[in-house]
Amino acid sequence: MKPITCWLDFISPYAYLAFEHLPVALQGLSYRVDYRPVLFAGLLKHHGQLGPAEIPGKRTWTYRQVQWLARTHGIPLDLPAAHPFNPLGLLRLAVACGRDGLANRYVCETVFRHAWRGGADAADAARLQALTAQLAPARDPSGDEVKAELKSNTDAAIAAGLFGVPTFTVDDQVFWGFDALPLLRAWIEGDAWFADPRWMHAGDRPGAQRPR
Repeated sequence: MKPITCWLDFISPYAYLAFEHLPVALQGLSYRVDYRPVLFAGLLKHHGQLGPAEIPGKRTWTYRQVQWLARTHGIPLDLPAAHPFNPLGLLRLAVACGRDGLANRYVCETVFRHAWRGGADAADAARLQALTAQLAPARDPSGDEVKAELKSNTDAAIAAGLFGVPTFTVDDQVFWGFDALPLLRAWIEGDAWFADPRWMHAGDRPGAQRPR
């Protein structure tokens, strides 16, 4: 059984799509998934990047593409009333429902669908209160222990070289994005292509400096 870590932030529509499609993408394989919430904004800050929804043209494209992907894969998706939204309340709630920075699939599914189905405000205080009552976390989502675990998850993601969500890690390999699910499946199946230099040495080349 292959252990997979899924690094996610509920702010990402691609993370939602990948989460929903994962059982289909890996159907028939033997695997276990640990779901680890992280603060995507922390990854962006570390790498000096903007999120897709913070770049005007890319923002429009992102919303169009994710709705198309949802349609073609049969995944219900409604854009939330406001996006980007502050995901900290949702992330801390998910962590508070688990232990050691992990959240189970039911919790992640419930939080993702809170954000990406129905078209409401994902960060609305009253809705967050109702969601908290529904999930009944064992720990206080606003407590220092939960905050520290979320920060530890984010720091661990940065240390592992992660730069976005969703990311799946297995056998020290990194698979980023919804469109990486076929690659992830091929890796678990032992596809011989991954021994090819085109995979193993893809990054072993000098980079040119950006023109100024």
